[in-house]
Amino acid sequence: MNSISKLSAAFVFLTILSGCGPEGAPVDVTKADERPNILLIVADDLGYTDLGAYGGEIDTPNIDALAGNGVMFSQFYASPMCSPSRAMLLTGVDHHRVGLGSLASRLADNQRGQPGYEGYLTRNVTSLPERLKEAGYRNYFSGKWHLGHENGADPESRAFDRSFALHDSGGSHFANRMSLSGPEKILYTENGKPVEALPNDFYSTRFYTDKMIEYLDEDRGDDRPFFAYLAFSAPHFPLQAPPEAIEEYSGRYDAGYDVLHQQRLSRAQALNLVPGDIPYFAGAGVEADWSDLSEAERRSESRTMEIYAAMVDLLDANVGRLLAHLQDQGVDRDTLVVFLSDNGAEGHRLHHGLDPLHEWSKICCDNTLDNMGSDDSYVMLGPRWARASMAPFRMFKGFTSEGGVRVPMIVSFPKGFEGKRVFDGIATIVDLAPTILELAGAPSTGMELDGRSLLPVLRTDGVEAHSDEAAFGWELLGKSALRQGDWKIVRESPFSNWWDAESLGIKRNEWQLYNIASDPAETIDLATEHPERLQRMSQLWLEYAERNGVILPDTGRSY
Repeated sequence: MNSISKLSAAFVFLTILSGCGPEGAPVDVTKADERPNILLIVADDLGYTDLGAYGGEIDTPNIDALAGNGVMFSQFYASPMCSPSRAMLLTGVDHHRVGLGSLASRLADNQRGQPGYEGYLTRNVTSLPERLKEAGYRNYFSGKWHLGHENGADPESRAFDRSFALHDSGGSHFANRMSLSGPEKILYTENGKPVEALPNDFYSTRFYTDKMIEYLDEDRGDDRPFFAYLAFSAPHFPLQAPPEAIEEYSGRYDAGYDVLHQQRLSRAQALNLVPGDIPYFAGAGVEADWSDLSEAERRSESRTMEIYAAMVDLLDANVGRLLAHLQDQGVDRDTLVVFLSDNGAEGHRLHHGLDPLHEWSKICCDNTLDNMGSDDSYVMLGPRWARASMAPFRMFKGFTSEGGVRVPMIVSFPKGFEGKRVFDGIATIVDLAPTILELAGAPSTGMELDGRSLLPVLRTDGVEAHSDEAAFGWELLGKSALRQGDWKIVRESPFSNWWDAESLGIKRNEWQLYNIASDPAETIDLATEHPERLQRMSQLWLEYAERNGVILPDTGRSY
């Protein structure tokens, strides 16, 4: 337990389906109180097995309770990185078509100025909150936005009635507003106006939750249903947490990252989230084994994971605090809750293609053991702990292999469907917008959505979200993939060169073929055994790329 009291894991979140109009039909807003509230919670760089419900050892009873009363998804996919995922979440459309074909900070020269690579959420697609507002919803946002703050890309321009927004990709979680890459302060806005100073006791996870509770309370007398989007910036680097929260995990990880990987993999298999008796990813091959570390190095590594665990613990505690508040308000029975991560765990170090950040960290910060986790420290999880966080999958954030794009996702809606269930079919982040629109009875006329509503899956056991012939494509920073049924092709970028691909049998700039059902860690390349399948799937990826305006970068950074 940490300094924020852990709440009972027995929350029940119910809603009323009777007010939902058919998809695309107009809604009688005079009956809006019959439609559900919607609470969308996004964690930043949370790994697949970090939650207890997914096999983790971190104390997460509140999110686990959502899983206990809802549907967990074992094969839910996002994009490899944050802003592309958030763009798809709010539009239901592939990120290449809404301005986030790549991160603004990582555009290649041949991508600059091209449609789909504006670096912010463009207005060529009507967003989810805009559609919900048309249907009579009130909209609130709190947390990491990272979709632009100019050109009509800010929360206010996208129909949020009240908002507190972090516009950068990350930064200090404390009040000092330390940037990721230089002396400038990170940008926060509230209702479109810059925030010049934060409270002295500011901690991102707690403060974002406070703001959401504040916004809900200010409109307590409003009978319209709400859409509340709470986007945590935890556990994104730099890893920082209050010392008392870190102390709760002191010594917990002294056995090392390989032991943690095996423990989490075994629990995930026992929970039937991944198959038993499968090969697993051996690691990126760039850091020493635990047994080869000095005592000081082991202590520093253990401390890193302790801070990370504290951040996840605090995230869960604040989720619980918000859910308890909804219960106190008497609206928990009318609220759909969706929880997910935006991509896989962060497995890079500062010297893994993050050169400007690396240089800044030498100036800004003190990473000595006793100072790790404080507001002037700059620590990243690293590839070994990230491997455990994503067990058994290959790689992590930034990659189109399973470790970069398969994420935890939970939907709690007990009055609409029975829990606890695990849905083991394929679903993706673009499916959430059509799901929410259908549930809210909001018109989707004129929206060219890439996703499909998951309501049939949520309401009925044994139903699939997509057919076996459906194909799902990815591309970011020149890293590409496509999945169809049990099969997946992956092509690593020629520019990402800090990790040991050759010893892992991973080829750069060449398609490889994997059977995800029997080999979810993508360890056995079957391209030579199934050349016709490889050809068909690579053609499907070309069609995906053409349909979405993908421009492969002609230069790149090693990230």
